[in-house]
Amino acid sequence: MPFLLVPLIAFAVTAAITPWVARFAVRFGVVDRPNEPRKIHTRPVPLLGGWALFIGLAAALTAAARLGAIPGPHIKEKFIVGILLAALFLVVGGSLDDRYNLPPKKQIVWPILAALTIIASGIGVTVVTNPFGGVLHLERWQFTLLTFQGIPYKVTVIADLFTFAWLLGVTYTTKFLDGLDGLVSGITGIGCLVIAAVSLMKEVSQPDTSILALGFAGACLGFLLWNFHPARIFLGEGGSTLAGFMLGVLAIVSGGKIATTLLVLGLPLFDAAFVIIRRLFIERRSPTVADRSHLHHRLLDIGFTHRQAVLFMYALAAAFGASTLVLRGAQKVAALGFLLSILIAIVAASLAVKRKKI
Repeated sequence: MPFLLVPLIAFAVTAAITPWVARFAVRFGVVDRPNEPRKIHTRPVPLLGGWALFIGLAAALTAAARLGAIPGPHIKEKFIVGILLAALFLVVGGSLDDRYNLPPKKQIVWPILAALTIIASGIGVTVVTNPFGGVLHLERWQFTLLTFQGIPYKVTVIADLFTFAWLLGVTYTTKFLDGLDGLVSGITGIGCLVIAAVSLMKEVSQPDTSILALGFAGACLGFLLWNFHPARIFLGEGGSTLAGFMLGVLAIVSGGKIATTLLVLGLPLFDAAFVIIRRLFIERRSPTVADRSHLHHRLLDIGFTHRQAVLFMYALAAAFGASTLVLRGAQKVAALGFLLSILIAIVAASLAVKRKKI
């Protein structure tokens, strides 16, 4: 029963609360105006969608707790507290950015606080599976930071650094991806559904993790009702960062399913890396200065409509995410390589179109 009720409750609550969030954003002038060439929309659209996702997540966790589905063997009580607090940091910081357009050095404070909160709550990657065989242990170098009420709180240096880097990486991947209506909320929903399915596989067997993933999927899909093209509300900074952040957390608590999340977000992640490298080393400018060179912009350049570009990205995320149910080890590396080749082909096609126009 929780596998059905939790996502349905999250979906219903998010779908119901989103119009109210949009009205609040409009009332206080927190809107995205189409005042830059890279922006696709043609009219002001309310921001602050992260609050709708946060409320949906809280509803999912509350419903799961009331149904006795969490806490569980893999979703401990302190994890739930950590997830809610970290999510709150992201939506509060994102709201400030949506309203006041914070400089990058102030924007990044909130994702850093969120990542540190997750680590402090005990969520972390201690073992990474080597796709070519064996595992890499990250928990060997550790020391006790403090002891509270007889419980030691340890710092596991390599594991904590890996977790920190992973969470920031996926957080900024969805932030960069948020350029078309419904793109991030839809892909995040797909990613959560894939993680839920993987968590229920016999060799993983984590029903509590699956319910958490299904709950956030319900929240994302409830928001998507209002966010799909033409969007009536945008995720904003808080929502775009919360989406990737939750995928990152779910990947960890589902038994370190890093490869699964990489296959769902592979194309956007490669695109983000490509854009950062190009801005830093070729154009020699700040990687935080936005432009119209992301993958979704390139899809529009080569002739995709807005909806076609989004649905194309959905299809790739679903196909490669689902492939993790059958692929093993080195096969996943090969799938990532194929995703990279798709990105290269799209970039090449968009450059060819631009040369023809010139």
